[in-house]
Amino acid sequence: MSLLFLVAGTAQAQEGDAARRFGTLPGVTQVSLSPDGQRIAFVAPNKGQANDLYVVEIADGAAPRRILRASGDPETLLWCRWSSDARILCQVGGREDYGGQIYGFTTLVAVDAAGGNTKVLSTRRGQHARGYDFRGGRVIDWQPGEGGSVLMMRSHVPESNIGSLITKNDEGMGVDLVDVTSGSITVVEKPRRDAVEYITDGNGTVRVMGTHSAAGQTGYLSGMKRYFFRPAGGGDWEPLSTVNLRANEGFDPVAVDAATNRAIGFAKMDGRTAVVAVKLDGTGKGETLYRHPEVDVDGLVRVGRDQRVVGATYATDRRQMVTTDTKVAAMANSLSRALGGRQVYFIDASADELQWLLWAGSDVDPGRYYRYTPAAKQLRPLLEDRPLLSALTLSPVEAIRYPAADGTMIPGYLTLPPGRSDAKGLPAIVMPHGGPSSRDEWGFDWLAQYFAQAGFAVVQPNYRGSSGYGDKWYQDNGFQSWRTAIGDVTDAGRWLVKEGADPARLSIVGWSYGGYAALQSGVLAPDLFKKIVAIAPVTDLAELKEEVERYTTGAIMRDFIGSGPHIREGSPAQNAASIKAPVLMFHGTLDQNVDIEQSRIMKRALDSAGKRVELIEYPGLAHDLGDSDARTAMLARIAGFLPR
Repeated sequence: MSLLFLVAGTAQAQEGDAARRFGTLPGVTQVSLSPDGQRIAFVAPNKGQANDLYVVEIADGAAPRRILRASGDPETLLWCRWSSDARILCQVGGREDYGGQIYGFTTLVAVDAAGGNTKVLSTRRGQHARGYDFRGGRVIDWQPGEGGSVLMMRSHVPESNIGSLITKNDEGMGVDLVDVTSGSITVVEKPRRDAVEYITDGNGTVRVMGTHSAAGQTGYLSGMKRYFFRPAGGGDWEPLSTVNLRANEGFDPVAVDAATNRAIGFAKMDGRTAVVAVKLDGTGKGETLYRHPEVDVDGLVRVGRDQRVVGATYATDRRQMVTTDTKVAAMANSLSRALGGRQVYFIDASADELQWLLWAGSDVDPGRYYRYTPAAKQLRPLLEDRPLLSALTLSPVEAIRYPAADGTMIPGYLTLPPGRSDAKGLPAIVMPHGGPSSRDEWGFDWLAQYFAQAGFAVVQPNYRGSSGYGDKWYQDNGFQSWRTAIGDVTDAGRWLVKEGADPARLSIVGWSYGGYAALQSGVLAPDLFKKIVAIAPVTDLAELKEEVERYTTGAIMRDFIGSGPHIREGSPAQNAASIKAPVLMFHGTLDQNVDIEQSRIMKRALDSAGKRVELIEYPGLAHDLGDSDARTAMLARIAGFLPR
């Protein structure tokens, strides 16, 4: 056996180990603290897409006890949370293919904290239902107190039986007070066909309702969502606000503060999203609570079992928090200092708020959950997000700015291999984010870190068309303004080369819209990137417009994609002949976000044009390819494909 063979074999084994470490799903996907603060419930992956609910006593450090399992075919546990010290609620969800159409579904179930006594809380469908509704409902109020019941949004479908006088005419979304042990209900809000959302004050009173009606006889939902409020003393619903979903304008309520009788939500201020409070007294009087001159304030800080609003968050180079609650602010600041500057997020709290569940992480730390006891100043580590990465030295993430062709400075993030301070001589990757109504943020990113471990310099650009920077930056979105968005992406590659990266080993990798951006970059700048990887990409905008017509939001999505020359010019599948670089694509067959036909169309177009292309399909997987083995295999295949 030659030395060269041994070295190659060792390198392959190391790369396979790295793919396994980064491709393995997080060891815990969601955690909840019991009302007494003494136990946690957490969801962890099992083989394939299966996952399990565990309960563990914090004090004695005993092994976790498995309470519930979802098979992954097709159900998985989306989240689980304590409703009382004795009962846990879980949302189960999945996707199924019905006659070539992929539908998502959810169901709410309750289970004893000791296991057993499982009960479905979603509305049951009779055999004579006159329609379909896959919405399993949502908990909107956890009823602070003993926790024997919750307020749930529940959907209803009319039922009738020919030859019988027994009918059920309820239709739409209503609110019920549901006993989590017996399943018995008390109707709080009768179902309404146009109701899509209800908001409580966190103390058991429904104060806001959102409605969304069809536009005329089209069957498609209109672009207007309307909100109504009920006065504090009760009475009929009164108009609160209208949200234009196409323009993303209008007051969009998220929470109700009972103490001040205000709805708290988001609205545009000078082209950027701000947090606004509006009086629930019919005057429409509003007040801006939080705004930022450069970026959108896009998140609320909510704590306690009543989920009261105590602040807001926004992302500049890093995500920041502002809060009016001095206790929460002091805890966050002191904990962040104690944890070496890591970002701290409050996940849950005991009923008396003497115990807090928090998560902390950073760019070089995938994150860990802790229980914090303020009175004792005790911070107890509980669970790691990614224990397989604990032995690795991860790469710091640097916020950067680079110039676009028109001189605009584009924000983004640079991740270099461990120990490197520059990109000189390195193979490099541009990795545009998905969305396009999204943005990258500072922190741990499993894909970027994997590529950095493999020796690549990685740039993640927040190109124009990204959200988070206001209307002017968003433009007409990344499809209608594709030339600007993709131009910014390709300029990230040119910046890397100017920084010393090897132009002969420059590649582009993207997921979802990022996959679209990767392919369209090959059209716009065919000589720039030497390899293209697209995961679950959009490839043909005309086909996408046809696909969205299957759904009730079809008219809104049709307008989002738009009409005109960009439909052809901005579709990589319609311009496959311009692409020079070899293309590698991955796609799940149960992708409800981007139909797998998009990748198949692209492959046929590239094949017809005589280009090098490979499409790897994953049967039964959704948009996120949420399977450890599939992700591990994908990473290993990408590593072997990219120029090193």
